[in-house]
Amino acid sequence: MSDLTSMMEEESEALNSNSVEKLDQRGLNSVADLARAIRNKEDTIANIEKQLKQQKELLLKLSDEEMPAMLSEMGISAFELDDGSKVVVKSTYGGSIRVADRHNAFNWLRDNGYDDIIKNTVSCQFGRGEDDKAGAFAAFAETEGFYAEQKTEVHPQTLRAFVKERVEAGEEFPMELFGAWIGQRATIKKGK
Repeated sequence: MSDLTSMMEEESEALNSNSVEKLDQRGLNSVADLARAIRNKEDTIANIEKQLKQQKELLLKLSDEEMPAMLSEMGISAFELDDGSKVVVKSTYGGSIRVADRHNAFNWLRDNGYDDIIKNTVSCQFGRGEDDKAGAFAAFAETEGFYAEQKTEVHPQTLRAFVKERVEAGEEFPMELFGAWIGQRATIKKGK
């Protein structure tokens, strides 16, 4: 049996000997207080993020609508504040082709010689155990004059599952090599 498995069994025995039945009311109250503190902090952060979004929208309205309109009424496009700050209204541009209009918009670009702004990305996903197929596809693409970028990775959730399976099965593996760790996390689901 591995040292890790022995440590896990010892921890389990220690937890069982300190079961909830032996906790006094003060201990339970402390746990409940800590859970409430976590929940309250989550609520505070959610409120701050909501306020941040609202403030960004207000800033956009001030900088993109109200200030340009006011300066336009005055017939100026720039001025300087008493602290030396300069206020300048410049033209800004943007665009967003609706999904329903993409075909027609792209055809127009092609018909009018602007097709160089249309970018095409071709990607292919290969499943587990298909490394040879992925390599062959990349090589084929290269022979056709296309550089195929091949990215090799282990998805973080897959790695986490791998570590969990090895540990729970008591199998030894080079944890450091995989940056593997074992910890504890308390999660709180809000009530309705």
